[in-house]
Amino acid sequence: MRHHWLLLGACGWVLLILMFVTKYINFRATDGYGERVVSQNWTESGTRTIKVQSLETKTKSSSRPAAQSSSAPSSAAASSSWQSVIDQRNRLLRAVCKDPALRNLTHNPVSKFVLDRIFVSDAHKILFCQTPKVGNTQWKKVLIVLNGAFPNVEEIPENIVHNHEKNGLPRLSSYRPPEITHRLDSYFKFLIVRDPFERLISAFKDKFVLNPRFEPWYKLDIAPAIIRKYRRFHGDHGAAEDERGAGLRFEDFVRYLGDAEGRHRLDRQFGAHIIHWLSYVELCAPCDIDYDVIGHHETLERDAAHILRAAGIDGLVTYPHIPPGITRYNRTKVQSYFSGIGKRDARRLFARYQGDFTLFGYERPGFVLD
Repeated sequence: MRHHWLLLGACGWVLLILMFVTKYINFRATDGYGERVVSQNWTESGTRTIKVQSLETKTKSSSRPAAQSSSAPSSAAASSSWQSVIDQRNRLLRAVCKDPALRNLTHNPVSKFVLDRIFVSDAHKILFCQTPKVGNTQWKKVLIVLNGAFPNVEEIPENIVHNHEKNGLPRLSSYRPPEITHRLDSYFKFLIVRDPFERLISAFKDKFVLNPRFEPWYKLDIAPAIIRKYRRFHGDHGAAEDERGAGLRFEDFVRYLGDAEGRHRLDRQFGAHIIHWLSYVELCAPCDIDYDVIGHHETLERDAAHILRAAGIDGLVTYPHIPPGITRYNRTKVQSYFSGIGKRDARRLFARYQGDFTLFGYERPGFVLD
């Protein structure tokens, strides 16, 4: 009888162990959202990332049965379809670049300043021109991984990304002239753009309102200088508040940016910090450098997938997860920020960035200008 009970107890323990193992396996086979993982392209490491080769297939085929979404024909069709969008953007760019009436707005010499904006991955023959406030940080992470400084984007500390002495990203300007020419002629080149006015709003919020990376010179040096020159009614706020830079308003920022003649002295004073609101023409010389792909912030999921595949690196690196809705153009936000801006100041601002609007197919914001 005793052996009988011992045998039953042993069987009970075996069943408990099997139940535990089964639940563990099921847990490991689901992602962070409780859905079963059917592809190793999804990972969970603090934040969710996706291998971008699969992202385009997912986006293109979201309304199809799950069994079809990962098929090779669907992926090939999605790639071919998006290539036509890229080709259309390139045709528009070339046509606008050839327009002599717009030459002053669209052409910029390939100076050392422009070469300083272009990051290099020699191992994979890639050039990336940084355009701040369009997801530039995430693309830097991709190149840092490609250059071997870190194994994946999740492990890169935020304070390393913009530290160009530690992140392993050489600038094109660091090469000799023949080496620069060779890379411009033969490497895969890309940049990302965004609606110009929405980008300026993002720069204003990031540098003068939130300042998340604690860059005090924006509020303590740049903001007071703009206020002193462009605040029409200095009595609206206390002088002490203005001098601390806490009182910079978007309308002050717009007047400064739209002042075609008077802002140059301030720009020299501000130095490299002005890159956050320089035009794409000034930063990347898109009419004078033959970029292979121009990605748009508004379609970043599709463009990220296409860029990594076109550059031949989609199997080597993942693009950081894009939060839902973060890339969508927000007309309401633009209207809100420009509600206090006079038409004259808004038109002056548009005149400065008209090249960016025209080159990259962004609609003239009549709801702000007219």
